Amino acid sequence: MVTTLLVIVVALALIFDYTNGFHDAANSIATIVSTKVLTPFQAVLWAAAFNFLAYFVVKDHKVANTVSKIVNEHFVTMHVILAGLIAAITWNLTTWWFGIPSSSSHTLIGGFAGAGITNALYMGANGISAINIKLILTTIAYIVLAPVIGLVIAYIVTIIILHICKRSRPATAERWFKRLQLVSSAALSFSHGTNDAQKVMGILYVTLIASNIIKSGSAMPDWIPLACYSAIALGTMSGGWKIVKTMGSKITKITPLEGVSAETAGAITLLITERFGIPVSTTHTITGSIIGVGLTKRVSAVRWGVTINLIWAWIITIPISALVAALVFVLIRLLGVA
Repeated sequence: MVTTLLVIVVALALIFDYTNGFHDAANSIATIVSTKVLTPFQAVLWAAAFNFLAYFVVKDHKVANTVSKIVNEHFVTMHVILAGLIAAITWNLTTWWFGIPSSSSHTLIGGFAGAGITNALYMGANGISAINIKLILTTIAYIVLAPVIGLVIAYIVTIIILHICKRSRPATAERWFKRLQLVSSAALSFSHGTNDAQKVMGILYVTLIASNIIKSGSAMPDWIPLACYSAIALGTMSGGWKIVKTMGSKITKITPLEGVSAETAGAITLLITERFGIPVSTTHTITGSIIGVGLTKRVSAVRWGVTINLIWAWIITIPISALVAALVFVLIRLLGVA
């Protein structure tokens, strides 16, 4: 039975997916905008198209399955999902406003987990028993591993490209790399869609289970992937210009060659983790990749002050989202939301 609360939760999930799109648009377009390969408007249209293309290609939604199991089924209620989504949207909008490229993925996972733990405490159970510790620890581990993997791959790719092109004329090489950036940014946008849209799919799937629309273990309804890929693509089209500035110029100065390396490394990392069902952060991955290309020049080419501030934002995202979700859940209970 469709209730008002169900409609609200589904709407909020898609709103979060939309905010994920414009928050993370910077990850896909920052380098092609900063190197002037495309205008900002052209870049967001390009990225959105490849975000949505993933809908037609990806059929085994392993990341969605992982996210749906972050909170153990016994403790998942509509109020838990509602509180988690409100917390995630709040943190996404806050970090977007201040131009901080934090992780939409981790704010969603943190919010969902925080609300689940609070519900368990209300039920008289151990709060930790509400969450899947193995999945949470894996997610936390990839806060470090994803950017490191992106950094290493980007460093290696850049060194290989520099070696291959060492005898090329600079003007000719730059012209070719500007063309190649269209390919690498498309690959990054595609991989962003495959990983990030699935996180909301997982939330919508457990929403339908919690509202008794479908049974646990049932196949995911076809409308969920279509709605999620559409929402994230629309969000990407809206852009995230404050974060584009941070990603495209504040970490290190990016050339077309380095843009190709960073985007290729980010895409490879995201596709590998998607294959294993690991909900990693696109933001962390591409940031690590950008640092990797900066290191090929010299260590001082990376603006470490900016980078350290970003890392702090990454570290606090999950706990702050969890805390906000816990407070929202308590408020929902006090207000007696049906």
